[in-house]
Amino acid sequence: MRVLYFAWVRQKVGVAEEEVSPPPEVRDVAGLIAWLAARSAGHASAFAQAKQVRAAVNQEFAAPDAPVGPGDEVAFFPPVTGG
Repeated sequence: MRVLYFAWVRQKVGVAEEEVSPPPEVRDVAGLIAWLAARSAGHASAFAQAKQVRAAVNQEFAAPDAPVGPGDEVAFFPPVTGG
């Protein structure tokens, strides 16, 4: 699974992207966030307030209960505001 980080999420995690292999029990975006948050202090900081982070799975906006699996591309970014 390829995970991409943007804006302040990237700054806190410390990398723009990474390849990960979460355990089989990680089946959705929320589970992936929880698993990633346990990987490092930077990940924990980025996902400390997970409701402030948006996700996209395979370039489609995704809710916390959206399924994820091997081979997916998951992106995390702050909410986008328009003006």
